[in-house]
Amino acid sequence: MTILALETSAKAASCAVIRDGAPVASAFQATGLTHSRTLMPMMEAMLQNSEMALSDMDAIAVAAGPGSFTGLRIGIAAVKGLAWAADKPCVAVSTLEAMAAPLAAFPCTVICAMDARRQQVYSAVFRCGDGLARLAPDRAIALGDLAAELDFETHYTVVGDGARLCADYLSGKGFSCTLAPGHLLLQSAVGVGLVGERLALEGRTCTAQELTPVYLRLSQAERERLARLGSQEA
Repeated sequence: MTILALETSAKAASCAVIRDGAPVASAFQATGLTHSRTLMPMMEAMLQNSEMALSDMDAIAVAAGPGSFTGLRIGIAAVKGLAWAADKPCVAVSTLEAMAAPLAAFPCTVICAMDARRQQVYSAVFRCGDGLARLAPDRAIALGDLAAELDFETHYTVVGDGARLCADYLSGKGFSCTLAPGHLLLQSAVGVGLVGERLALEGRTCTAQELTPVYLRLSQAERERLARLGSQEA
């Protein structure tokens, strides 16, 4: 099976092609440019340089959330357009599960952490070694609440753009934790593709019309709108 994967959930944008459980092409950019400028040219160049085409793909996977509201919308919109034009199935992948996927073969317990602002992280916890075993669901959670669920006897490997924030907090509370190696620390399309391929093989695909982002919480604009409505009703 061959999967095209896109990742736009945070500051970095990336794309990859996964074939039979291994990456055969990938591109990554974290230069501060907007994903709307970088994603499609990067993907097109990767496919062209690898002598592959969209028609070669069995499905298109995308990091569907959680993550940046704007970033997720860019990735979802791109995949919808690609899948609609090429009549390909889509795979919605948990951003957090994709972050843990490159570590799946290493015996460790992984905390996936993305900075969700407002004193929270988007987080999930996985046990690795023989694939991924989920220990906690995807959620937006305060660092203190996350710490209350963890075990002081376990050493944790922390991944994601919120990894340093999370690891510093947990270390300060007496937990044993380290950051993942630099090349595995940030979100990447390789992880999205690895998880996406498994989901596709399990038949867990959707159409371009059905593909939607998973935000886990309301956007700031929606929170402000609800607050205004509440004050008007009062």
